[in-house]
Amino acid sequence: MNRIDRLTAILVQLQSKRVVKAQEIADTYQLSLRTVYRDIKALDEAGVPIIGEAGIGYSIMEGYRLPPVMFTKEEATAFLTAEKLVEKLTDESTKKNYGTAMLKIKAVLRLTEKDYLEDMEQHIEVIENQYVPKRSNDTIHLQHVLQSIAQKNIIQLDYFANHNQQKSIRDVEPVGIYYLGENWYMVAYCRLRKDYRTFKFSSINKLTILDEQFKKEHPSLKTFLSKESKEKNLQTVILQINKDIIPYFGDQKYYNGFVSQKDLGDTIEMTFLSASLNGFARWYMLFGDHAEIVSPQSLKDIVKEILTSISNKVI
Repeated sequence: MNRIDRLTAILVQLQSKRVVKAQEIADTYQLSLRTVYRDIKALDEAGVPIIGEAGIGYSIMEGYRLPPVMFTKEEATAFLTAEKLVEKLTDESTKKNYGTAMLKIKAVLRLTEKDYLEDMEQHIEVIENQYVPKRSNDTIHLQHVLQSIAQKNIIQLDYFANHNQQKSIRDVEPVGIYYLGENWYMVAYCRLRKDYRTFKFSSINKLTILDEQFKKEHPSLKTFLSKESKEKNLQTVILQINKDIIPYFGDQKYYNGFVSQKDLGDTIEMTFLSASLNGFARWYMLFGDHAEIVSPQSLKDIVKEILTSISNKVI
């Protein structure tokens, strides 16, 4: 990247947040801090009203805006790809908002880029998993939850818990949302349980935003998920699997905690981290005649118990 392009990119980054640290700029463009300081000084000398405060970062004076940005073909294609994902994986409100944003993006493209994007649209598609029951995301209200997070509004949930088949009314303080395994989830502080809980959007029968606001400062979603991952009691599972069965695994190996694999010649040694050996044992039995459990012994014992139980029922 030449210096002119780099200065423009840094200026765009400065406008993307209230405060940007020099290290963030250095990491983004793989620069030394010395180069960042020199570029910031060049922008300042060019008349850009940059405010810098030691130990905090840089910001641009309120009211200053860069003229409309021209996107490259690659950047525009990235937006188009994201639009395809938004259409399939989010709710109606999010799709509508992203659609209007895309119109604004397309409005600043040159004619050649507009033609390019129109052509590329026919070559990108997101296909839903045919083996997963098709669901409508139109009523999951992602934007309502995000709005509540921003404004700190309490959300009341009419919730059905699958694990105990019970319905309950919960007042929660939302922390964040995430997408995992074909489903959207919300992490929130539950006032009923007085602790943080994860709520599956498809199990929410009704969602109501209350006027009451919460004052408690919650950890970020990233912090919460990281802590939850560390607290899970994951057990290492090692299998030796015949190569001819590997192609049939598909994404199932990832759902069951796949970590790595090693080629041993006629077999593949696969390592998993499992949160439930009982559940893993039942998945293993789908292809158990083509594989061998190396460890742990407890997994072997669970499989033996299941096989004994089946044997007693079929004889």
